[in-house]
Amino acid sequence: MLRLTWVQPEDLVGHELRQAALDGREASAVAARWHAAGGPPAPLAAGASARPVSRYLRLLANDLLDELAELPSSLADDEPSDLAAIQALCPEWPVSPGAPAAWDGPVFEARLEAAWLGRAAGCLLGKPVEKLPLDAIRALARAAGNWPLAGWFTARGVPAELLAEHPWNRRSAATSLAENIDGMPEDDDLNYPLLALLVLRRHGRRFTTADVARVWLDELPAGRTFTAERIAYRNLLCGLEPPLTARHRNPFREWIGALIRADAHGWTNPGDPGAAAAQAHRDAALTHTANGVYAAMFTAAVIAAAAGGERDVHACLRTGLTVVPPRSRLARAVRDAVRLAREHADFDTVVDLLHAAHGATHHWVHAVPNTALLAAALTHADGDFTASICRAVSGGWDTDSVGATAGSVAGLLAGSPRALPERWTAPLKNRLATSVGDFDGTGFDTLARLTHLEASRP
Repeated sequence: MLRLTWVQPEDLVGHELRQAALDGREASAVAARWHAAGGPPAPLAAGASARPVSRYLRLLANDLLDELAELPSSLADDEPSDLAAIQALCPEWPVSPGAPAAWDGPVFEARLEAAWLGRAAGCLLGKPVEKLPLDAIRALARAAGNWPLAGWFTARGVPAELLAEHPWNRRSAATSLAENIDGMPEDDDLNYPLLALLVLRRHGRRFTTADVARVWLDELPAGRTFTAERIAYRNLLCGLEPPLTARHRNPFREWIGALIRADAHGWTNPGDPGAAAAQAHRDAALTHTANGVYAAMFTAAVIAAAAGGERDVHACLRTGLTVVPPRSRLARAVRDAVRLAREHADFDTVVDLLHAAHGATHHWVHAVPNTALLAAALTHADGDFTASICRAVSGGWDTDSVGATAGSVAGLLAGSPRALPERWTAPLKNRLATSVGDFDGTGFDTLARLTHLEASRP
């Protein structure tokens, strides 16, 4: 039986009810109707429940999703999705330096290659433990003598009973353990920067959200989309246009998907975090709203600062917060995470406190806790590459996505592929697998050149 993930109406209602509790909508009456009718809760980890429901429940689910969308939010004034409204709430929005800077070709290109390599390494490190609970990640790494996390995950030396209790991510186990890594396997965390490059090549830096949609329909296989991206893809095929694609029956609109698409917008606006954030907003608006959009803008601004030559990760993070509405949930979570990372020498303590603050209320793919973890990992690592990706992945939740973004930032700070430890870069073999466009098998040095070209365009 085919149960397509992330789109079954009966699975979306539970996620929308949880989202309503987070964004200040009173949904108790809708929840009571759903539960009284026998509606199931949202699947805890999987993208779809095991069995379909009756036709009646499916029709009710669609009606309730529309009803939930109409409920007013008490947080609307502090958490707008429109760019002009966001900028109006950000008194320290970065001032653009004006004309693009004339970046030194070889130096900047080396920085971009380190960013691509860092993104791949961080993603690959997190792939085998994606979806696993925090205690499982710690147990598997400890059993291999790899805790605190300092290298690739491995099954070598791990007791069979522990592997049976906490199996690796099914899709990734064959390509992302120390014993079987052979180049960078396909992953959505690398597909989306490639798509962003295609958007920029075809439409320039003044691209629209509709341009992003067109490139997706041309180049992105539907089966390579997940959560909010899959909902938006479906909405496009149903004839809806942005930004309605992000809002219509999309309970994942504040999850991490827009954040993982933000790197290229920072890479191509070095030293101009305001422009990077605005560019990331146009991309994110296809699929996300409010805090889901802010996560992308924050990430793009952090990366733009680092791409422009800023070597202090703490200054980069402060720059990222200037493009996020200060009273938003994401801004508060990031500020608290940075504070915790400064207060505690043991990163496990930081992670435990973050999980205590967010774990019970947020799905493991939600942008708010994952962005907080990203900020905490980068702060605690103080710019060190290995520490950045290992702390990001060791914190659980969306391990490959947070690891990827941490690696991108830390790669930029390192400044060159030669500055990255060979144990992280050599297994990648300068080869990326993907189903996007003509990029399959492309080297990270080539991707850096292509990114540099887009960064140099007016």
